[in-house]
Amino acid sequence: MYNNKNSFRGFKNRPKFGGPRGGGANRRSFSKHIDPQMYVKKAQDFVSIEETVTTNNFSDFGLNQILEQNILKKGFTNPTLIQDQVIRPILEGRDILGVASTGTGKTAAFAIPLINEIIKNPNKRVLILAPTRELATQIREDIRSLTWDLRVYVSLAIGGAFLREQIQDIRRDPHIIVGTPGRIMDLAKRRVINFSGINTLVLDEVDRMLDMGFVHDISEIVAQIPKTRQTLFFSATVDRKIETLIDTFLLNPVKVTIRTQEASSHVEQDIVRVKRPFKEETLHKLLSREDFKKVLVFGATKIMVDRLTTSLVAKGFKADSIHGNKAQNKRQRVIRAFKTNQINIMIATDVAARGLDIADITHVINYDQPNNYEDYIHRIGRTGRGNSKGFALTFID
Repeated sequence: MYNNKNSFRGFKNRPKFGGPRGGGANRRSFSKHIDPQMYVKKAQDFVSIEETVTTNNFSDFGLNQILEQNILKKGFTNPTLIQDQVIRPILEGRDILGVASTGTGKTAAFAIPLINEIIKNPNKRVLILAPTRELATQIREDIRSLTWDLRVYVSLAIGGAFLREQIQDIRRDPHIIVGTPGRIMDLAKRRVINFSGINTLVLDEVDRMLDMGFVHDISEIVAQIPKTRQTLFFSATVDRKIETLIDTFLLNPVKVTIRTQEASSHVEQDIVRVKRPFKEETLHKLLSREDFKKVLVFGATKIMVDRLTTSLVAKGFKADSIHGNKAQNKRQRVIRAFKTNQINIMIATDVAARGLDIADITHVINYDQPNNYEDYIHRIGRTGRGNSKGFALTFID
């Protein structure tokens, strides 16, 4: 049962919270393939980054002084486990196979040593591949935050954004290009990106790229990059298909596996039993509560997301939406407004379940149930990040 100090006792005909009762598991729901009991789970205690035991401090890696200052400005006091184990091998030019999930500090683990090497050798060129536009954008922003007062330049290459601007930016010959496989291939065919000049390749969240059907693009890109390169390969899981890529792409890699609790284990999960005609009213009541400070709401379709946004804004809520029909610059504008608390409610399709990294989302609400349990885990993983406990509610008819 959903439980915190602000209960729902004040609601008349309030929705029922908790697992199915009296045979409720057989009731028809939006997604027929997920047992509603799987949406009910207590958050577990977890060990914060500050409490993990690591071997090194950032000062032990011999980093550029300005880079080290930028690391401290970001609030990084000690390396995370994956940073502790991969920064030095990357500095030594070794290939890396990193098995680690989102939220382990993976981006900084490869960004910090690569930035340091670019400072030492400005001719170094890095290509970073990510599965989604949002994740690629987040990586670019993270790298930029580490390069203040340093002559290290990074460009973004993603679909849904202005192609001409990306072409102009990349033709300035940045040290780092971050992009999605499809757009990278497009720019290569236009002779904007020359793979022969790349000497470091980063493949981030490879399992998700394969799930999204990028295996052909990835293989084609890698085939055009010189074999005398450094390759950094990160994935949350390793199966037979990924093992094939590992054998093809990596040369005697340093293997690092970080076993952490799943992001969802930090999330208090529950259901809201509410009939379809009353879903919108119930959502309004939930969002009016003081403890629902920063909320991500998932809808099944673009039409539903737009309708909910219009309804919430009309009720006076600070809300906006993102989905696949919105131009990338508009999606980024909404995400930026959400990050900076100009709005505190974002309504989205599953386009936001992957690659969205906002530390202080207090609640995820599944207004419509996801298509499968994997999508559910990605959705609720947007809350309970860092050292914070999160809350996830799923509407069940």
